Amino acid sequence: MPWILFTILYVTFCKIEVKEMRPRTWHFILQGLRTLISGLLVLIIMYTSNPEAKLIWEGCFLCVICPTAAAAAVITEKLGGNITSLTIYTIIANCVTSIIIPLFFPLVEPSANVPFLTMSSMILKRVFIVLIAPLALAFLTRKFANPLAIWVRKTKNLGYYLWCFNLTIVSGVTMHNILASTVSCFTLLALLISPLFISVIQFAIGKAVGKPYGDNITAGQALGQKNTVVGIWLTITFLNPLAAIAAGGYLVWQNIINALQIRYKEKYGYLKW
Repeated sequence: MPWILFTILYVTFCKIEVKEMRPRTWHFILQGLRTLISGLLVLIIMYTSNPEAKLIWEGCFLCVICPTAAAAAVITEKLGGNITSLTIYTIIANCVTSIIIPLFFPLVEPSANVPFLTMSSMILKRVFIVLIAPLALAFLTRKFANPLAIWVRKTKNLGYYLWCFNLTIVSGVTMHNILASTVSCFTLLALLISPLFISVIQFAIGKAVGKPYGDNITAGQALGQKNTVVGIWLTITFLNPLAAIAAGGYLVWQNIINALQIRYKEKYGYLKW
């Protein structure tokens, strides 16, 4: 449902502080770590001969290399993080993704040897539609129709409820794909459980990196909340389609973690972890 995601981001972007839109040090630290971990997983995949083991490692690789979810700002706002900082990070993360995916994918799957510029432009096109377009529209609204922007900023939880609706649809499609999978029981469990550990690790690394900069909540969401829809699309298009099960599993786990964080924040007024 692209129009729902567009609306979610438009509502969220109407609330960001333009004067704070600048890169932070931790933005580049997390990008470096994401690229490094992805590279290590590529090496493991290249030297793995067992087909099922290779499939599981591909799923893990996918969960790491996926860019930050465009709608991550909605949860970040709900948790008390900095949505402006996260927006800049998301743009950087998607641009980096358009570079590292064309470099790494042919190493993971030789048949994915698509020209660099072709694959990169495919990714950037999706980034523009779901990220840059609503951001530009939000800026234009604030400049030429500020009363509307003020009204949007005052609407409490509108973006959050739209995100929940969109998540319901995406989760339903994900569950259908999982139930329709043809892999063995062991491989299916591995593809569903390994994303749990990867999501916990990525949220933890993000929070640890962001803490010295006073951005632990934002950095945790930046590295932990992934655009699994793009990941599934990339996997089905270029890699082993069965690895997309891991992206579906990651979607479930990351949202369980987000739900627990939101519950804790609403109950105690702060996040302990």
